[in-house]
Amino acid sequence: MKMVEVRKISTVDLTVQTTKLREEIAELRRKIHQGEVSNVRLIRQKRKDLARMLTVLSEQLSKEKM
Repeated sequence: MKMVEVRKISTVDLTVQTTKLREEIAELRRKIHQGEVSNVRLIRQKRKDLARMLTVLSEQLSKEKM
């Protein structure tokens, strides 16, 4: 997901999506350790998406507080 796409998402939706993404990452880690997933780069992509979402979320929250 690109930053332009993430910036279009509302604050409430971002919090929901970050929670879902954290659960997906935990599930992927479990599956990688069990050997069920062969694409280990997928977890890196999800972590980067999560970082992007958290960055935009913190920007939006700081703007709301002002």
